[in-house]
Amino acid sequence: MDIDLNHPTLSGGEEVEETENNPSLNESDEIEEPKKGMWFTSKQEVHEFYAKYAKNLGFAIAYRTQNVRSDGKVKYFGIESRIRAILQPDGRYKLTTVVLDHTHDLIPSDSRHFPMNKRIRTPVKRRLEINDEAGIGVSRNFHSIVVEAGGYEALTFDERDVRNHIENARRLRLGVGDAESVAFYFHRMQQENSNFYSAIDFDVDGRIRNLFWVDARSRAAYKAFGDVVSFDTTYLTNKYDMSFAPFVGVNHHG
Repeated sequence: MDIDLNHPTLSGGEEVEETENNPSLNESDEIEEPKKGMWFTSKQEVHEFYAKYAKNLGFAIAYRTQNVRSDGKVKYFGIESRIRAILQPDGRYKLTTVVLDHTHDLIPSDSRHFPMNKRIRTPVKRRLEINDEAGIGVSRNFHSIVVEAGGYEALTFDERDVRNHIENARRLRLGVGDAESVAFYFHRMQQENSNFYSAIDFDVDGRIRNLFWVDARSRAAYKAFGDVVSFDTTYLTNKYDMSFAPFVGVNHHG
């Protein structure tokens, strides 16, 4: 059944609630099954709805096909396994194909192992990094999180994810000559592309207080998509008590 959310009536004229055919507006915890004819306001909303359904049943999803118009708007796209949504004249997306059959048994408890569902939250990342700096091994580090969470089933990541994160964190830690390394990096980037911009603010003792940089691609994107830009200062500080505050915008690819 197709329901227009702007004019929520059935063919017989009976009024219905807007939330009935748009799961993003339904605030209940019940997992709704995808149905042909559902409407969504964006491609992301379709993906989030289907990902939630897939996680609950125990299977993984991924984009399968998509067609992009000359203006950058996605005309239609498909997601395994398997739904298809088509862009409508009003800018929303409508599910035109919904196949819910699977060729194998589904185990909902296994869904947390799928890459699409894996995630380490920022406070946990910080705990892992602190424990690593304190000399705690990866296995013990991970096990401490497991115990605190109440078991492996309560986590959305495993020991391999923890090991990968800690290795990345170690590579990002700067050592002796940090200021010189940053200045050299900025200089090299500017030599490679004259539109790369950076600025370093020093205190009276010649120590770095603030850093600012923007690459050429971001500068070009801002000219075309500078309508809304967020400035987020909620990121954690590093060992020099310097917070990371990115400027974030959205382009025509979302």
